[in-house]
Amino acid sequence: MTDQPEPGGRPDAPRLTTREAAELLGVKPETVYAYVSRGQLGSVRAAGGRGSTFDADEVRALARRSGRREPSPAGGDLVFRTGITLIEQDRYYFRGVDATELARNHSYEEVAEWLWTGELRPGVRFTAPSETLAAARRTVGALPAHSGSTDRLRVAVTAAAATDPLRFDLSPGAVLSSARSLIPTLVGALPALGPTEADGGSLARELWPRLTARPADAPALAVLDAALALLIDHDLAASTLAARVAASARAHPYAVVSAGLGVLEGPLHGAASGLAHRMLQEAVDRGSAVPVVADHLRTGRPVPGLGHRLYRGEDPRARTLFALLEDVPQAAGALAAAREVVATTARHTPLHANIDLALAVLSVSCGMAAEAGETVFAVSRTAGWIAHALEEYGERPLRIRPSGQYTGPRPAQPLPHAP
Repeated sequence: MTDQPEPGGRPDAPRLTTREAAELLGVKPETVYAYVSRGQLGSVRAAGGRGSTFDADEVRALARRSGRREPSPAGGDLVFRTGITLIEQDRYYFRGVDATELARNHSYEEVAEWLWTGELRPGVRFTAPSETLAAARRTVGALPAHSGSTDRLRVAVTAAAATDPLRFDLSPGAVLSSARSLIPTLVGALPALGPTEADGGSLARELWPRLTARPADAPALAVLDAALALLIDHDLAASTLAARVAASARAHPYAVVSAGLGVLEGPLHGAASGLAHRMLQEAVDRGSAVPVVADHLRTGRPVPGLGHRLYRGEDPRARTLFALLEDVPQAAGALAAAREVVATTARHTPLHANIDLALAVLSVSCGMAAEAGETVFAVSRTAGWIAHALEEYGERPLRIRPSGQYTGPRPAQPLPHAP
């Protein structure tokens, strides 16, 4: 590392100490010197030869390019600037608009377009290209019968990518074109459990027969459409962070979605709704949620569908779906059981319903499998991953590069020998 004046820098520009530069960048002082050694930041030796100083304008420019990183109040390690989703005071917003109001008044496709472009396109529909859909269906059809929906979605993404020779075009227009065809391809590639309708319907209508053999009625379909819209994004959830890391490496949008799907399948993320479904189904079958909750508490297992680290009260997504489920006659029993779960658990710990419990009410009452909520989650969140990819493609490549804190044996260790 060599301290030297920044070429073209203003001689009267304000200078920052190493500590001040580190605070502005949200990193450790050692990282500031790493930026200098990589040529990302210029420095000059301070008067008297002790320490270095940095041009304030240049440090601010680096902070804008790389994203300020600082401790997260939610317990995470990194914070990135984003204009997509804001979560505060038990509410959340898509580009400044209340997300629950968007979901109540607009279709999934319309909300996706709002998230991607900041423009509302009333009546917009997504269409799967016939060649892409055929390839995805063939690939999904080759999977073993016991494969889950996320397995099918992952291979459908791969098949769709293989049919798109222009997938490495990361311009916004090309990425959005891929997204508008990929999402209906994912839905269309899933095996149908009931009769399907001709193309041209909403994504929710296309997805419904992939979730249940029961015919769709208007109130239940409205719940599914709202669930898709509500789940599109939720700030930097684990799967979204994975998607942004992939986009930072300039992976194409199909690979970004694959990265998100890989994380989503974890039991603490998208698959959590399956646990809530099984618990709620047991409560409905037994006629009471009390013994079911008691079994969880007695064995030390958390009660599924309750609590969220970002909300002190009820998850606003759950609150919205519960209100819509009131208009679904066949959901009355599952809805009552869900409320009994919350009330019974509240006697021991003050936890509120989250989106997984609301999805469980929909899946249990409409004859869907336990993994239906995960399927809804994955299809919906694909649009959010694309939104974050678009944002990340506009940042400096490979900026998401944490440093490991080595805890192994100190070198130099002797060369190991086989026993």
